[in-house]
Amino acid sequence: MTTTSSGAPSAPAYTHAVDFDALPPRFDMLIDELLTHLFSDGALNKALSGTASEMAAILRAIPIQEGRMLERGIALIAGLDPDLEVLTQNLRLPITKTAIELVALNDPTLYRSLTLDADSGGRKSFTPDLILVNRKTQLAHVVDVKRSLGSYEVSRINDLKSRMLAAALVVPDFLYKEHHRLPVKDVLVVIINAENQRADFDGGVWPLSHLDHLVEVAGAGRAIGMLRERFHSRIEECWKQAREAFAAPKGEAACHGLQPEPAVSDESDGQGVVPFDRAARSHIRIGFARMPRSDAG
Repeated sequence: MTTTSSGAPSAPAYTHAVDFDALPPRFDMLIDELLTHLFSDGALNKALSGTASEMAAILRAIPIQEGRMLERGIALIAGLDPDLEVLTQNLRLPITKTAIELVALNDPTLYRSLTLDADSGGRKSFTPDLILVNRKTQLAHVVDVKRSLGSYEVSRINDLKSRMLAAALVVPDFLYKEHHRLPVKDVLVVIINAENQRADFDGGVWPLSHLDHLVEVAGAGRAIGMLRERFHSRIEECWKQAREAFAAPKGEAACHGLQPEPAVSDESDGQGVVPFDRAARSHIRIGFARMPRSDAG
């Protein structure tokens, strides 16, 4: 495939790029699947004719579904890079007391070469939205996707970072045992903020506009932005149709065109994975996701 650029000034070139002409049907299928139940005829008619709490229940569900959409959309785009293993299932990472203490009491340079046994976890755990593993570089990214960080206090974000770093310490052993002996040498954590505010590149908080660098697919950030726009447009369309149907004498269908589709698994079959040399764990590095040097400034 021809090498292409993401379009940003001084941005690295990536071998793979988003085909924007092919995306709309796949995005619409994803949106339909997420909104079919939420915006069914019965649900909307009940909300419009019911109590304020019933209406509020639908409104509260919209950002939840948007969060799920972002996770699945990013997984879909990441899958365009054949070098990436995109993991979305069975990702519960145990957080041990030892891991918490290592992260809380030490500089990252002192524990970044350590890895802990995934079977010795305590009561706490962290479940990332995705783990992306590059088979060629053996670099793993532990990814948490946030629809918005606008309501997050600094202390809450710092706590999330600490839990992610502590969980990252078990990722090499976890991937070896639970995901086809997938080998990694580096484990980096990153929080993706879909609203592009409060970026902290050194601290592992990236705006959605820099998704290209994470998945090494040109146009990835723009594609997920387009997905969000289509999602909100569909919601507006459904509300409009629901109001018209509610006012109609016989109550026509609330939102046309929402048909459930079978879920598409993003899991790989794991073929072609090189066995993990457990004796090489001492060379594994843990830390925050790194921006390409040409873009960090």
